[in-house]
Amino acid sequence: MTGDFEGWPRSAFDLLLQLEGEPAADVLRECRQDREDLVRRPMVELLTAMAYADPAYEDFAVWRYGGVSMGAWQRQTANVRLARNVELTVGFDLDGLEVGAAWWYAPPPQIERYRAAVADPGSGRRLVAIVHKLEREGFAISGDLMKRPPRGYPADHPRAHLLRHRSVIARRHLGCDEWIHTAAAADEVHAAFTQLRPLVRWLVRNVSPVAQA
Repeated sequence: MTGDFEGWPRSAFDLLLQLEGEPAADVLRECRQDREDLVRRPMVELLTAMAYADPAYEDFAVWRYGGVSMGAWQRQTANVRLARNVELTVGFDLDGLEVGAAWWYAPPPQIERYRAAVADPGSGRRLVAIVHKLEREGFAISGDLMKRPPRGYPADHPRAHLLRHRSVIARRHLGCDEWIHTAAAADEVHAAFTQLRPLVRWLVRNVSPVAQA
């Protein structure tokens, strides 16, 4: 991949160690610039490299931090928007990198489209195959689940579990090996994004009104 991304320096982990727990306000002030340079900037460079490699990843955001939310200081997050409410995600913290895909915060019309696509024999079976493959590849599938299938769908529906979803999230922890300090980290993320593409394509095609993936 092209770009300036060279991985996260080892000092990024030293900095995050300083931010564990509930550090005082003066510690946050002292760490602000180092956090920008050592933690957030590599994430910007990573997503820029991803966008160079594939234009589908151009619409990305790398979240800033601030205020009193320790989670925002202790974990750097970013996402790639593929369509409305459909995103690829990257997180970096003391445990290393985590990559995922998410359809979330969906309005009711999207949820209804999702249910209809799951109930459909063709698109529903395709989603089952995609989810099972991701699980075999080490992704955990989660989301906001109802206690039972929604009204209008039988409790013994063959895809009842998927019908209960009001959001779909797939995540996998990539680890914290030596490659995280090198440009090879971009290759690891790119490989995981490639594994997730069938899921996000399904979601964009069947759920989101704007097909961009």
